[in-house]
Amino acid sequence: MNRRKRCAACYREFNKKEHLVEHMRTSLHSAHDPRCGVCGKHCRSLDALRDHLTGALPKPECAAAFASRGCPLCLHVVLPPTAAAHSCPAAAPPLGGVLALGCKMVGAGSDGSLDVCARVCVVDEQERVVLDTFVKPHIPVTHYRYDTTGIRPEHLRDAMTPKQAARRVQELLLNGEPAWKARSSRGRARILVGHGLDHDLESLGMDYPEYLKRDTARYPALMKTSNSRLSNSLKYLTLAYLGYHIQIAGRHHHPYDDCVAALRLYRRMRGARPHTCRDAGVGPHAPPPTPAEAFPAWRQRELERMSPEELLQLSTSDYYCWCLDATD
Repeated sequence: MNRRKRCAACYREFNKKEHLVEHMRTSLHSAHDPRCGVCGKHCRSLDALRDHLTGALPKPECAAAFASRGCPLCLHVVLPPTAAAHSCPAAAPPLGGVLALGCKMVGAGSDGSLDVCARVCVVDEQERVVLDTFVKPHIPVTHYRYDTTGIRPEHLRDAMTPKQAARRVQELLLNGEPAWKARSSRGRARILVGHGLDHDLESLGMDYPEYLKRDTARYPALMKTSNSRLSNSLKYLTLAYLGYHIQIAGRHHHPYDDCVAALRLYRRMRGARPHTCRDAGVGPHAPPPTPAEAFPAWRQRELERMSPEELLQLSTSDYYCWCLDATD
């Protein structure tokens, strides 16, 4: 009787080796996946790893080890029990060359549902305010959303225009690097961190090179468990993986708090597995090989003769892992 073929990453089993190869071609497992510290199982996101450890139907031995020696923030399991005190990557030190952006929106349009930027905050990696200014939208504000924004009409009366704010933000981000050059080579340009960056940048009427953006709303490891790639809220991520509350009901929400939360999440993910930069053999900002390149059809017979572990070594993720920033 033929033994079932098991994936070395997610432990899914297949009747035929060709099915395992096809699974590896589409699963996008890599050394950068969140991984159980007990059984070694790869998970697509931190939410999936949390379900594996503490969900409704956790793996018993993993749940028991995590309950006694697990970190509820970074989901690491310290082994053995006598190991030195755990250093949570949520407290990873700053590296510099990073800015976090947060915008506070008010409402425009007949029903106040159109988001327009009314406040911009930029924070450096030491969590110091670099820019905090109100912004006067080009179109009339019909809903100030005071309960959450704390913004009143008088705050916007003599405020910057969106164009002026965008120019100031861009100057901070480019750090003296020509805009045309930053599109292909980082140079002195800074990494931009935030939550929902595309929305914030659009509200300012500006853009920034995609390879320099670190958006906690779009980073696969921070997204929901479902395959639909839905974003988690910054409020949820901050509580689940940093251990404190932001955007508390009944209080004004300052964009500084959002900037700091996104920055800490970025540092937490960047410091999670710095060793995998070497293990994966991927250079900073290098685009990962496509599945067609990693598992070409013309190598099918050769691939079917490989062990599950060898197949896993060929597999690559479909996103740039932030731990690679630590090697810049």
